[in-house]
Amino acid sequence: MKEFSVPMAVVDFIPVVLFATAAIMLQRDLYSKMSKGAFALFATGTIDIIFAGSLKALYKLLYAMGVCDFQPLSHLFFPVQSIGFLLAGLGLIAMVVHRQSEGSALCVAPPLFSGTMIFVSCMVIGLALMYIVLSVIAIRLKKPFLILVFVASFLCSVAMGYLSTRDFSQAYINWIAQGINILGQGLLVIGVILLRKHGMLELILGK
Repeated sequence: MKEFSVPMAVVDFIPVVLFATAAIMLQRDLYSKMSKGAFALFATGTIDIIFAGSLKALYKLLYAMGVCDFQPLSHLFFPVQSIGFLLAGLGLIAMVVHRQSEGSALCVAPPLFSGTMIFVSCMVIGLALMYIVLSVIAIRLKKPFLILVFVASFLCSVAMGYLSTRDFSQAYINWIAQGINILGQGLLVIGVILLRKHGMLELILGK
């Protein structure tokens, strides 16, 4: 018996909305600044992450309301989100490494694989790449405070990875995880807003 409640399920949507806000701001800003391949990777990855988080929160809400225990919604979360982080991270790395030009690309859903280590690796690598690139941009803008913001956000994501190994059927574990996730995604949104304010686009265009 899982200790999910309706308020808990609703709160679970908050970090999803926060991440979606940061991702959409970056997508809108970088749409015409990245090469087709780089933007396709980044857009596909961030959409996958939003999709995965929404499914997990929806699963909790349906369970808490006594509608159903549709576990496939929960099972999709880990593989889809892991691949999403990897694709998003690779897209940002491509933006930094290669000179970008105008263009965009269609988003294609990634394949699913069996096993868990591949997804753990994808998530860790993807997260690291995303936050490294954002921190590099902050360094180039000479905004050391933003580096601390992104490092704190990354550590929250790492903490979420640790908590995912615990028993999520217990209410207190869910509340702790949700608090950390909201903090982490909130810091990401703040960091992205500040990057935009201090000339991230001008920096990218001036490469």
